Amino acid sequence: MAITEVHVAHPPAESKGKLKGRPWITYTAVVAAALVLWHLLSLVVNPLFLPSPLRVGAATAELISSGEMLQHVSASYGRVLSGWIIGAAFAIPLGLLAGRVTLLRVALEPFLNFFRFIPPIAFLSLALIWLGIGETSKVALIVYASFFIVFLSAVAGVQGVDKEKIHAAQCLGASRRQVITTVVMPAAVPEIVTGLRTAMGIAFMTVVAAELVAAESGIGFLIYNSRLFARTDIVFAGILALGVMGLTADILFRQLTRPIHYRYALRF
Repeated sequence: MAITEVHVAHPPAESKGKLKGRPWITYTAVVAAALVLWHLLSLVVNPLFLPSPLRVGAATAELISSGEMLQHVSASYGRVLSGWIIGAAFAIPLGLLAGRVTLLRVALEPFLNFFRFIPPIAFLSLALIWLGIGETSKVALIVYASFFIVFLSAVAGVQGVDKEKIHAAQCLGASRRQVITTVVMPAAVPEIVTGLRTAMGIAFMTVVAAELVAAESGIGFLIYNSRLFARTDIVFAGILALGVMGLTADILFRQLTRPIHYRYALRF
């Protein structure tokens, strides 16, 4: 019996460059469509409530050329970074310890469950009374906001460790310290990284709330001060700057933690 070869035509594979570039085309199209819609709405809405993209762009350019935007962005970035790092520095070791020591976790649980539902802005008045209107009060609020998210992520990471791996390490003669450093901590890294990223977003929200009330610099102060002078275009410029700041920080964080993404197959 004769065997007939059948050739199946496959669609031409698209080049890697095209596939890689398509998301940016999509993003650009979405942003362009949003700007067009914004412009059309600004034609029928009072500029006091909705300034046009051109007015907001002009206000942004004015702030950048005068150096005022850089001043406010630097102030907000400094507060966010300081509070986020300090909060994580306390939360990660304490979370790892609480995840391993049941007695400590049970002792802390009532306090954590109580305070984690209280938003940082609720403590703003107390922070101003106790710490003054300087940088300390604002950084302290960000520390508070970041701590619980990272702490709970660290605890969840430790509790999610495969018990068989711990038993195997102990059977091989590993000490408690070696178990923590070689088994528990590496297994908890994905949860901790996710918690750090989430905490960064909360830190940006907190710093703006604090700057709206008690600050002489920062994006929150810029937004609040512009409202007093009915400069809605600058208010929009501040909001857009805040979004760009957060997006930039998130991209930088993902780049710095890229080795962890590859090792643990994390998807952000």
